[in-house]
Amino acid sequence: MKKPNRIAVFFLLISLLIPQCLSLAEEATAPRKEIESLDGQVQDLKEKIVEMNTLLFRLQEDLLFPEESSVVVFLAVEGGNYFVLDSVKLNLDDKLVTSYLYTDREVGALRKGGVQRLYMGNVKSGDHQLVAIFTGKGPQEKDYKRAETIHFNKESGAAFIKIIIRDSSAKEQPEFTHETWN
Repeated sequence: MKKPNRIAVFFLLISLLIPQCLSLAEEATAPRKEIESLDGQVQDLKEKIVEMNTLLFRLQEDLLFPEESSVVVFLAVEGGNYFVLDSVKLNLDDKLVTSYLYTDREVGALRKGGVQRLYMGNVKSGDHQLVAIFTGKGPQEKDYKRAETIHFNKESGAAFIKIIIRDSSAKEQPEFTHETWN
């Protein structure tokens, strides 16, 4: 009897193993496809969660600060050569509603045109008094403290007040002004 040729046996074994290797390769790629499919689903869920979080935040603000009774106070700095802001306290109808201490970065951002929301709250319709007390460094690096009183009439709808600290070149002093709108 003739001995089988080693090369023929090798090719026979290879031909028997190729289909099994291909099926194993397909099985190995199946979990990868499932993982890729899960990645897409996870991304969709993340986007939906962010969207829901945004909606919940807006709903919370609408519930806590209804437009009919809300008042919002902003702060802006124009210039900043005659006054460097250190802190601000805000009293609404003789009640302290906010107090803020500034970092150098925050003061720099305000000087570059940034606007800060100092306060957001609810008030009844009618006349109100807002007192903003500013402390910082004034001309010639001297300590400077200034209070600005703003009287406003809250009507229907939200009330917005923007307090502005400006340089007055004529007086070489800071000016504290405000704008109100509904």
